[in-house]
Amino acid sequence: MDVFGRWTWVIGTALVAGITGSAARAAEADARLRAAARTEQPAVIATLHDLVSIESGSADRAGLDRIAGYLAQRLHRLGAQVDRMPTTPGGADMVRGVFRGKGRLKALLIAHMDTVYDRGILASEPYHRDGDVLYGPGIADDKGGVAVILHALALLRARGWNDFDRITVLFNPDEEVGSTGSGETIARLGAESDVVLSYEPSPSRAVAGDEGVLLSAAGTAEVTMSVHGRAAHAGAAPEQGRNALLELAYQLVQTRDVAAGVKGAQLNWTTASAGAARNQIPQTAEAGGDVRTTEPDAADQLRAALQARVRAGHLVPDTATTVTLQQLRPMYVAGPRGRALADMARGIYAELDGRRLLMHPATNGGTDAGFAGRSGHAAVLEGLGLAGWGYHAKREYIEIDSIPPRLYLTARMLIELGRRADSPAS
Repeated sequence: MDVFGRWTWVIGTALVAGITGSAARAAEADARLRAAARTEQPAVIATLHDLVSIESGSADRAGLDRIAGYLAQRLHRLGAQVDRMPTTPGGADMVRGVFRGKGRLKALLIAHMDTVYDRGILASEPYHRDGDVLYGPGIADDKGGVAVILHALALLRARGWNDFDRITVLFNPDEEVGSTGSGETIARLGAESDVVLSYEPSPSRAVAGDEGVLLSAAGTAEVTMSVHGRAAHAGAAPEQGRNALLELAYQLVQTRDVAAGVKGAQLNWTTASAGAARNQIPQTAEAGGDVRTTEPDAADQLRAALQARVRAGHLVPDTATTVTLQQLRPMYVAGPRGRALADMARGIYAELDGRRLLMHPATNGGTDAGFAGRSGHAAVLEGLGLAGWGYHAKREYIEIDSIPPRLYLTARMLIELGRRADSPAS
C-alpha cells in the first residue's frame, strides 16, 4: 500500500480500533508520560521566558535572527539536523529541524516565531507571572506553541522513542504577515508528510471553559482599489482636476457591503492613501482591504462582485477605478482525517483526569495549517499550542495549568500515530 493509502487507512481505522473508547483509554494511558509532562512544566516556563524576552515582531529582522539562532540551537540539542532557510532573498530565516527514526510515520510540526508587536513592547508589557497565568507579548501566539513542540520532543527523546521515519519541525518568521515567504515551503513539506500538527494557541479555559483544537480556519486575501484622476492646483484651478480621493471615498461606500452577497466571503476596508500635497487635487488614491473566505470559490466571486459594483457608476467624472484581489493563505479544513486526529486527541485528553477537549468548529483567523493541507495529502490538525488569550492585544497570556496536558497530548499522539503507522496491517 502506498504512503497516502496507508495513512488513509491509519487515520480512517483509528476510531474503529478504539482509540477513543474507554477501554482503550484505560489500557493506553501512560502514567509515566503524564508524570514526565508535569515534571517538565518548570522547564517550559523557563523556555517561555527566553522566547518572550526576544522581541520578534514580523518586521524586526534583528529580533527574528536572534530567535532563529536560539531555536536552531535548541533543536540541535534535541538531536535534529538543523538548517535555516531564508523566506525571500535577503529575508528572515525559517528554522527547520529534521529527526530520523526507525519507523514509518512522516510528521510535520509547525509554529511561528514572529509576533505582531513593535520593538520596545516589553517596556510597557513585560513578561510576568500572576498566579496561574503568564503574561508577555506573543506568549500565546505563538511562542507557547513553539515551547510545546520543543518540550514534547524532549519528553519523547528521554523516552527513547523512535517509531517514526521522519519528524520535521518548521518555525517560520512571517506568519503574522501572511506567510508570504514561508507558505510554499510549508505546503511542500505538508505534501511530503502523513500528518501535520500545527501549534496555534487554544482559547483559554477562562474564555472557552476547556482547552480545544480547531477544525477549520478562513482563507485570507487582500483587495486593492485604485483610482486614477487628474491633478490640478487646489486653490487656483480645482475645477480642472479630477479628485481621485473623492472618487475613492465614494467607491468605498458603494462597496462596503458587497461581500454580504457572496457566500463565504468577508471584506473590511482597512487602509487608504491619497495625494502628496495639501494644495494639489490628488491624481491617485488607493485603499486596501482584508478578505476572509470560507468557501472554495468565494474569493473569485468577491472579485467579480467588486468589479461589477465599481463599474456601475462614478461620483467624479473622468476617473478610472480598478480592483485587484490577491489570495494569500488557503483555507484550513480538517476534513475526515483531520477530524479523526481531533477525536484521537479528545480520547487522549480523557486520560487526564477526565479532562474535556473542545472541538472549535471554525475561526475567521488565518493559519498556516491551510498551506500545510493544501495538497490534500496529509491529515492536518490545528490548535495544539498552549491555552491563552489576548492575542494581538495588551496583556496577552497563557494558562500555566495547560502546559502538562498539551505536552502529554503531543507526545501521546505521536507515539500512537507512530505505532499505527508501524502496524503490519497497514
